[in-house]
Amino acid sequence: MENKRPEAVYLRKMEISDTDKIVEWRNKDRVRHNFVYQEPFTREGHLNWIKTQVEPGHVAQFIICEKASDRAVGSVYFRDIDRNKGAAEYGIFIGEDDAVGRGYGTEAAGLALSYAFGQMGLEHIFLRVFEDNTGARKSYEKAGFCMIEGKYEDIEVGGEQRRLIFMDINSRQNRG
Repeated sequence: MENKRPEAVYLRKMEISDTDKIVEWRNKDRVRHNFVYQEPFTREGHLNWIKTQVEPGHVAQFIICEKASDRAVGSVYFRDIDRNKGAAEYGIFIGEDDAVGRGYGTEAAGLALSYAFGQMGLEHIFLRVFEDNTGARKSYEKAGFCMIEGKYEDIEVGGEQRRLIFMDINSRQNRG
């Protein structure tokens, strides 16, 4: 795959010291609106996530940082990691408003997928995305994810009906 520009972001492992920034990002309306879980995010809840999900290895979470400034701009993660099946669910959010629409999500997805298929030894990654989140869908497609035909879920979120569609990629498709 042709690289159109130098890499603008890198990933680093999430640390406990990132908690306040993650809570701030996840509570932004723009971010929260695109998650199934839309309740206000708390510091205590995130620390519990680290203790019960990240530390035991059910989740691998990273911070997306701009290369030029080392500024943290978002997070990417793999959750419900099933090492026996070589599978996990992918998630990402760009928390800094001025970092949206700059291609960081697509680039971070490529870096995360390379890590998941390489260092983690995973073979299959899937994600759920709201059908109306067209920017994220385009980014996922650029990263190599494909829609799973006929697989969707209609759910009520925030008092409205929304459709979740499923996308996936496997290690043989990964171009990173």
